Amino acid sequence: MLIRFGVLGPVTAEDADGRPIPLKGPMHRAVLGRLLVARGRVVPVTDLVDDLWVSPPAKAIATVRTFVAALRRAVEPDRPPRAPARLLVSRGSGYALAATPDQVDAWRFEQVVGATATLAALDRALGWWRGPAYADFPDAAWPRAERSRLTELRLRAVELRAETLLDLGRPADAVPDLDEHVTAHPWREPGWRLLALALYRAGRQGDALAVLRRARELLAGQLGVEPGAELRALEIDVLRQEPRLDHLSESVFTHAATAYERLVPSGSRGRLESAVGLLRNLAVTGPDGLEVAREQRAAAVRAAEQLGDPELTARVIGAYDVPAIWTRADDPAQSAEIVAAAERALAVLPAAGHDAARVRLLATIAVESRGTRDPRPGECARRAEAIARDLDDPALLAFALNGTFMQSCHRTGNSAGRDAIGAELVALSARHGLVTAEILGHLIRLQAASATGRFDDGDRHAAAADRLAERHELPLATVFTEWYRALRADLTGAVSDDPYRTAAERLDGAGMPGVRAGLLPLARLGRRLRLGLPVLYEDAWGPYAMWARLVTRPGETVLADVPDPPADLLAEALWCLFARAATLAGDRVAMARARAALAPAAAEWAGAASGLLTVGRVADYLAAM
Repeated sequence: MLIRFGVLGPVTAEDADGRPIPLKGPMHRAVLGRLLVARGRVVPVTDLVDDLWVSPPAKAIATVRTFVAALRRAVEPDRPPRAPARLLVSRGSGYALAATPDQVDAWRFEQVVGATATLAALDRALGWWRGPAYADFPDAAWPRAERSRLTELRLRAVELRAETLLDLGRPADAVPDLDEHVTAHPWREPGWRLLALALYRAGRQGDALAVLRRARELLAGQLGVEPGAELRALEIDVLRQEPRLDHLSESVFTHAATAYERLVPSGSRGRLESAVGLLRNLAVTGPDGLEVAREQRAAAVRAAEQLGDPELTARVIGAYDVPAIWTRADDPAQSAEIVAAAERALAVLPAAGHDAARVRLLATIAVESRGTRDPRPGECARRAEAIARDLDDPALLAFALNGTFMQSCHRTGNSAGRDAIGAELVALSARHGLVTAEILGHLIRLQAASATGRFDDGDRHAAAADRLAERHELPLATVFTEWYRALRADLTGAVSDDPYRTAAERLDGAGMPGVRAGLLPLARLGRRLRLGLPVLYEDAWGPYAMWARLVTRPGETVLADVPDPPADLLAEALWCLFARAATLAGDRVAMARARAALAPAAAEWAGAASGLLTVGRVADYLAAM
């Protein structure tokens, strides 16, 4: 069992599911905290005695050993009697805590701050703080140096986060936290510099100067020192309005937006098409942009329809060619609305010409009709791809191939077919600079490699997607590569307990409810099934509840009443849950049904075509039947 320890606040321990582990009294927590401060080094029992008591009692050493024994029972509950400890170990005349970096919040925090961290990573890391480090031992000497070091690291993380916001062209977002930061820590000159720069870039030159003068007064009046060279130079640059203080890309965007607002008439068709282009770009910037784009897209389509121009409607619908990797919709009602609008535009589009508009409408129907067994979207995908190939338009073909991919789950075991789509997308996009489509191609190939356990190939595509995402500031791709690495660790035995927890935390704020709903419980169910562990019913199965209930509450559902799973990337996993229930019930009709569905996927890992999870080898479920 993977135990996680917390020291960024009171000392805590919790199990893999996030449940607190009781640590008894403050002396037990003090022993644990002292061992964590040692960072894996042996702490002699005599040092523990000296650190725990000002005046040690007569049997202090025996008492410490009692504390250690109780802690071992708490953090190693599955250890057989008399088996050697693996986590809280005895070495010579002392003890050590053999924790890995990912088990201790402070150690994970160091890794994030020491790396080239993204804004999301810094936000997550700062969220791990629950108070001062080792907060329940404010007067003890043993955590003092470590507490100071971690506090300094946290202050640096706050400043790194502000720098990242400035680099992203979001100075106004950086101001509130920086204001609080310099108020609490007035001697930190980097904080003052960042606050003044953020105010200046937010168009508040007077406030920026006031902040710099307040810093000067505090430093000179209370410490008797002049501000450092960077603060002095910044004050001069602000007074001169030096161009280098402006964030270049933000300045270009602001001026272009102002000019567009002035020159392009309000309510024009050009504005509507430009808005959709902006939404398309916004959708790949991160969770907030994705949610805003999703909200506004349907409104843009309705506005286009009201103008009565089917080709304009086709362009507005098709301009939102955001790559889609997941075969469940985030907002099924909106997807249905978009499909209906595309069908209406397609019906009135002139039969001759307008081929590019036709491709976009057909591809949109294919992409937005996710998980359905209706043959119509598949037909649209094939027509879109055929026309796009004749037109020799790389971007249009990439969009059409995305539709083909989304309609590739009508039978199980089609990972090789999807891999071919991914390979074409990668080659096509690399030749023509279609970055988002190239990332999509690598993610599709990652999924196909996972389905057959080809992790060397999967690693290569995950790394390629990550490089492109980092270079072009497209953070949502890494949600899928992080889940892939959790799946890989699970199948290769690289972790002893729940490998999906950290990936799930990343997905929580990713703005992709169609991916998130029920995914973590399903991943954990698959792991327990593969390891032969008891399976438990949970309340958070989401769209997978019907099939999860078959194995967690056997006998409650009539198998003949269970519909076929949706035609998506998890169809094999859900069919295997159905197959297990049929086998346990001895239901030959249900077994025949499951066998027919799963036979084409006999060589694959069930569910791993998603690149996110698996419930085991399809062949094992077939053999059991």
